[in-house]
Amino acid sequence: MTHERIDPSGIPAIGDWNRLLDGKVAVVTGGGAYGIGGAICELFAAHGATVEVAEVDPDRAEAVVAAVEAAGGTARAHVVDVTTEDGVAALAASVLDAHGGIDVLVNNVGDYRPLVRFDESEPASWEAMYRINLWHVFAVTQAFLTPMIERGGGSIVNVHSVEGMRGYPGEPVYASMKAAAAHFTTSLAAGYGREGIRANGIGVDLTQTPQVDYVGRSEGHHDLWEAWAPVGRLGWPVDQARVALFLASDMSAYVTGHNIPVDGGTRAGGGWFYSPTDRRFVNRPSRL
Repeated sequence: MTHERIDPSGIPAIGDWNRLLDGKVAVVTGGGAYGIGGAICELFAAHGATVEVAEVDPDRAEAVVAAVEAAGGTARAHVVDVTTEDGVAALAASVLDAHGGIDVLVNNVGDYRPLVRFDESEPASWEAMYRINLWHVFAVTQAFLTPMIERGGGSIVNVHSVEGMRGYPGEPVYASMKAAAAHFTTSLAAGYGREGIRANGIGVDLTQTPQVDYVGRSEGHHDLWEAWAPVGRLGWPVDQARVALFLASDMSAYVTGHNIPVDGGTRAGGGWFYSPTDRRFVNRPSRL
């Protein structure tokens, strides 16, 4: 039995591992500084991408662009609200006018607040959850999909949540939107793979960002992090950014249709537990 070397023609070359996105154009929504989006923008730029930063807050948008440029990278801010038709249209028009197409799209916008019991929630809150966690994923993807195909293909990375990958008693509407984003990701990958499109998702668990106030909480909570997540800490934005870089680059050229939990092992370590003492679901232990 003979073993022949596989002909690698047509398989993208990795190139310089220190410049995984050299020459690529990447759009990152919710790309403002100090969060997951900002970390993705800075890491992508460090690997050679031209980063188009979509952010609703002008100060945060300019902060991440300034950080990228200070490190020698290239980025441009778009102060837009991608939960609106006008915002998506403005972003697409500006980016496509400048580049004609893109190579990487990261749909990062999302929010779990306010957390309310489902029986106390109102339809207006469902609509808000839909707009910020799912609608924009559809709308921004559609705006850039055809130009991405015409450019020769590319990578779409949808940042969602582990709460869409397990039961979440805290906010079932939010969890449902995240589950839909995850399934949209796999379906998109199945439908457009032959046209050069890869689509993957990142299932985020608690990550230290401006949305999460754990830094200011009691030391008692800090002491419990070690027992809460198998890796012994909360996530940091760079943890998510590194996985996004892998999925955006040719390092993952044969990876599509997957939703990767980036959660420090919380799904592996267990899900949500009911506390009989305060009649709430919790996923952190009461003591080490």
